Amino acid sequence: MRDAFSHALVAAARKDPKVLLLTGDHGYALFDTFRKACPDQYLNCGIAEQNMVGVAAGLAKAGFRPIVYGLAAFVPIRVLEQIKIDVCYEELPVTFIGDGAGVVYAQLGTSHQSTEDLAALRAIPHISIYSPCDRFELTACAEDILRNSRPAYLRMGKADLGDVHGGMPVDWTNGDLIPITNTGAPYLFVGTGSGVKLAQNVANAVGNADVVSVPCLKPFPALSLHRLAARREAIVTFEEHSIYGGLGGAVAETLIGRFAGTFVRVGVKDQFSTLCGNYSFVMESHGLTPQVVEAQIRKALDASVQCQE
Repeated sequence: MRDAFSHALVAAARKDPKVLLLTGDHGYALFDTFRKACPDQYLNCGIAEQNMVGVAAGLAKAGFRPIVYGLAAFVPIRVLEQIKIDVCYEELPVTFIGDGAGVVYAQLGTSHQSTEDLAALRAIPHISIYSPCDRFELTACAEDILRNSRPAYLRMGKADLGDVHGGMPVDWTNGDLIPITNTGAPYLFVGTGSGVKLAQNVANAVGNADVVSVPCLKPFPALSLHRLAARREAIVTFEEHSIYGGLGGAVAETLIGRFAGTFVRVGVKDQFSTLCGNYSFVMESHGLTPQVVEAQIRKALDASVQCQE
């Protein structure tokens, strides 16, 4: 997915000289190709993320299309006030890239992890929020961002989980949810980012489940969700993010009063990462393994059946 991101940046900058890339003194290997292809469109703003957003806002007012790159723990979390006031209040065409979202930087601890970025940004007006699950969705999201002139946030999580879309480009011009499978099964698994891969793994174990991906959380494709949720017995959301305020919150807010079946949110509970280790270890510490999630869902489904009886 990171390679697809690099290719999308280079293509956008070559097409439009007003596209500028700003980084906070990291991402060098990722941007080697960009710096060689478009050296005059690359700005290293140093380890001063708040100032970098202010610079991006000024450049946007001057007619440029700034793309601000940082780790999700810093962009958007460290610069939330600047995003709110300098960019979104003015509705400036600045794109923010939050790399390593979720618990990707597992070995660096809570300070470098970001499981609250979606919740923080969803409450800020005028900003679009994207969370692609693989390289094909990332390319589609990048194209959608550049078609528009509003503030945007692109969330990049674990990059090496493999393709979800089977090596095929994604047709996503309508902004709807993207069905991975849509057989009319009784359960609907709704994922975003790395959560889609987890949803696929759990669906294979539980059975009777269709899987859909949500590449864009804001504006949220409510009508698409209503269509896909109709006549389902259970809906489960999957995200590498807090269960509060992210995808689970968006789905619950959209379906409130319209869905009476079982609803389960799979994600990070109300806790920090208190132990350090590799990515798999920290995901396991948060209960985000296929085996643990499968047991969680089966328990919820069994409880629902018992209540009906």
